[in-house]
Amino acid sequence: MLANSSSSLPRPRLGISACLLGDEVRYNGGHKESRLCSQTFAEHFDFVRVCPEMAIGLGTPREPIRLVGDSQAPRAVGTVDPSLDVTAALTRYGEKMAGELTDLSGFIFMQKSPSCGMERVKVYHANGQGSETDGRGLFAAAIMRLRPDLPVEEAGRLNDPVLRENFVTRVFAHAHWLQLMQQGLTVRALLSYHSRYKYQLMAHDAHRARALGQLVGSIGQRNLDELGQEYFSGLMAALKKCATRGTHCNVLYHLFGYLRRVLSDSEKQEMQQLIEQYHEGVVPLVVPLTLLKHHFRQHPDRYVNEQAYLQPHPERLSLRNAI
Repeated sequence: MLANSSSSLPRPRLGISACLLGDEVRYNGGHKESRLCSQTFAEHFDFVRVCPEMAIGLGTPREPIRLVGDSQAPRAVGTVDPSLDVTAALTRYGEKMAGELTDLSGFIFMQKSPSCGMERVKVYHANGQGSETDGRGLFAAAIMRLRPDLPVEEAGRLNDPVLRENFVTRVFAHAHWLQLMQQGLTVRALLSYHSRYKYQLMAHDAHRARALGQLVGSIGQRNLDELGQEYFSGLMAALKKCATRGTHCNVLYHLFGYLRRVLSDSEKQEMQQLIEQYHEGVVPLVVPLTLLKHHFRQHPDRYVNEQAYLQPHPERLSLRNAI
């Protein structure tokens, strides 16, 4: 059995805009339930529900707020009564949550929200006309500023299968790192973590993967805590870059290389054919991966079996069936 089975994965905690789980907290007393979040993701994640507008004392139903002014530093004010200004309150609450929710491994925000929108939030001029540039919700902005390594995504963008798989991959990598830190950062633990994520990194950003390898190579010459933080920030930046069919194929061929001496000619031909079919878009990633994992069950390799790439997230999420 492969070491990286779903049963060995942690159960991450995620922050989430409460309306996405069906909580009736929106300005009109409604919600924006995402079935992906409330049903599919809920089987694998523990959620911390947050509605910043309710948390700062705005009731429901309530006067809507919107972003006004400079898109780089907008203010959140009432759409009917502009004297209702909750800019500071939303920012302070975001800063408070960023400091308190240190056990989170990700955050899912409600798109287009003046408090929770991650990007492309409408910013208005003082006269009510929309500006040419978009902004970011003030609560989300505070979280992202103070927790730059935290995987974040908007619910709407998670409908894209590539972005969905990328986000969940980052969440589990983050959760694994939290486990490591809770147990205590050691040279051995950091080397083991880097070894585990070698091929996952290669699939996302080969340039950063090499740089992180060099960083780990200097482990005896640096303060371990400082190096560890620099390493983790680099890893999360690398994983944020979406893998492509080309980069996945590169990794598949690297892993296939460990089997060349033990597979028959017909088995090698079948493996190569499936990798090429994936590259051409004929089959999804799960097809060559399934055969690859089958061969490694027959011919175990300790180093390969420990690779996060083979099982970066639970199989039941079926994320690699759609990419």
